Amino acid sequence: MVEGTANSAQMLRRMNSDAVVRFALRVAEFTAAEVMAETRLARATVLGVCDELVEVGWLEEIEDSRAAGLTSRGRPARRYRLRDAAGVVLGMDAGEHRLTAVVADLRGVVLAEESVDVRPEADGVERRAVAASLAGRVAAGAGVEPDDVLLAVVGIPAPVNTEGRSPRGRNDFWTRMNPGFSGIVPATVLVENDANLAAVAEQANGLGPGDVATVLSGERLGTGVILDGHLLRGALGGAGEMHFLEIVEGVGSAEGIGALARQWGRAELGEGGEQIDAESVFRAAASGDGTALDIIRRLGERVARVAVILSSLLGVEQVVVAGGIADAVEPVLIRAREALDAGFSEPVPRLVASALGGRVVVLGAVEFALGRVRAEPSAFSPRPART
Repeated sequence: MVEGTANSAQMLRRMNSDAVVRFALRVAEFTAAEVMAETRLARATVLGVCDELVEVGWLEEIEDSRAAGLTSRGRPARRYRLRDAAGVVLGMDAGEHRLTAVVADLRGVVLAEESVDVRPEADGVERRAVAASLAGRVAAGAGVEPDDVLLAVVGIPAPVNTEGRSPRGRNDFWTRMNPGFSGIVPATVLVENDANLAAVAEQANGLGPGDVATVLSGERLGTGVILDGHLLRGALGGAGEMHFLEIVEGVGSAEGIGALARQWGRAELGEGGEQIDAESVFRAAASGDGTALDIIRRLGERVARVAVILSSLLGVEQVVVAGGIADAVEPVLIRAREALDAGFSEPVPRLVASALGGRVVVLGAVEFALGRVRAEPSAFSPRPART
């Protein structure tokens, strides 16, 4: 049923229109009777709204139930579906070293994905230019035009306030990561913290509405927190920032799992270890190398401490380790679970690895964009048919 009150006929039409579009986004095709059962709107209202939505470009009318062979008696039912060309959304993970963009249709089906490297020292002008070029390429790969994008969401490794801006951070890092991305496509562009988007992606992919912290572990740790089904942001968007770990005994920094595995591996080898990276440390541990196994143990103990801090401060029941390292992190989590069982009082959080790998932020950006479209379809203008 459509909830809320309307103080004008225009508002009521908008509420009814949004209800029908939301229904269309969930189903392949539908009849007026099915919308009536979902929304409790009258038949005449539903048919009128559907006609309006066909006219503006959200819906298309398809063959009726008799022509489709679904009925043979009585008045055939008019049938509709979401118009495929109504628009798309764009999600982007604008990381320090690499940008990845995805174009998806309004049901969340990925149509194209593109990535490009960016210089870590690139200034804001260069990062915006790279993002705009990437957006154009991924749109072309999806077979759409940039102005087909209804909404774009960009994830960055920095806190973001409600106005899309970031504080300076150390050495102006945060403002360099967030130079402002408006204009990379003709549509509205929203900027959000990357760990928050990772949390959105995890929730959309089966974690449910519980209390969960998603720890995005790249070069540094960042956390997206969902409490009572809602994303926790804070006044300045920094609710999941982890710089406080610098003063926590046994942790000492917000450096990520991959960064520490690389650093500790190189330190153990000393001269000649410059080629060591996190992947080689994990491979060595899998083959039984004692030094690598010790690094895995140390990483596990550190992750356990971080998980206990998050659980104690926020009451989360589960901590998800996400990012590119997630595919290889299970040995670390095994050690972390052992450390939790041996050294900390219950309740302790569940520790799991994300199944979304390095795509977690960009998929979260897509889901965030789709959530905005679903919440208020009438805030967006569907694309007209091209001649």
